[in-house]
Amino acid sequence: MHQNERGIKQGDRLLKMQGKLDRGPVEFKSHIAEQEGEIMAIATRDVISVPPSTSIIGAVEQMTKCGFRRLPVTDAGTRKLRGIVTSSDVINFMGGGDKYRLVQVKHGGNLLAAVNENVRTIMTQQVVTLSHDATIREAVKEIVGKKIGGLPIVDNDGVLEGIVTERDVMRVLGAQQSGLKVEDIMSTSLRVTAPDCPIATVTHDMTKYRFRRLPVVSDDVLYGIVTATDLMCYLGNREVFSRLTTGNVSEVMALPIRTLINGNLSTTTPDRSINEAAREMLDKNIGALPVIEGSRLIGLVTEFDLVRAFTGG
Repeated sequence: MHQNERGIKQGDRLLKMQGKLDRGPVEFKSHIAEQEGEIMAIATRDVISVPPSTSIIGAVEQMTKCGFRRLPVTDAGTRKLRGIVTSSDVINFMGGGDKYRLVQVKHGGNLLAAVNENVRTIMTQQVVTLSHDATIREAVKEIVGKKIGGLPIVDNDGVLEGIVTERDVMRVLGAQQSGLKVEDIMSTSLRVTAPDCPIATVTHDMTKYRFRRLPVVSDDVLYGIVTATDLMCYLGNREVFSRLTTGNVSEVMALPIRTLINGNLSTTTPDRSINEAAREMLDKNIGALPVIEGSRLIGLVTEFDLVRAFTGG
């Protein structure tokens, strides 16, 4: 079997981890207070943005430097919102989906040339936004209903005023005590990849299935976790260019995904409270925790899972 075909099979594993039996459905109750305009109280107001003429590599370097998963694109003069570029857009561009055509077709696979295109060529143009007088309940409805990790906030003229993320919401709602445990809300049907799977296969899988992260498993043992941000930083910190010899994107995307995995892995257990899981994610600035039981990976709990649980979704 060709090595790339082997990598694709390794990268397309769907594991259904049962863990403890009879988890059953969980009924949630909502306790969200509702006040008009309260969203601005938890949003980031001093938002960094870039104009549409910024290069792709310039935008990605900005996101990497600041630790952002998303970056609004606004007119330089008016600050009107024109789009948003996310880590998912970047991995789509690197080889995950339709935006990869910019590299492969227009630039013949030359990554060095493609990254100097304007960021407008890969940004998401149809942006879901919130009004500056929105409530937290309205933000949660968009985040949970549309599975969006961050929402730009605009005024009546479309001018960017702030941004709110699922982490901002989780920080507020996680203060209310919940009786739920990690096992009640975690995802147990997990798509995983292998340490030797090519980076290109991982970007493709993450784009196809709309994942922001993939557990990396070797012989049923958790090796690590790779996120869309890890993949974006591969480009943003210019490590990818140090590995280029011909300039063709394929040579850097054929490397095994273990190349990008660091040794700092935080995990949790199914019996921990969701409040504890939320605090750990906030303290460590991470978006997900693999769930381990008896040294086995049995699930994954994410910021999205926690927001949905705290708000009755």
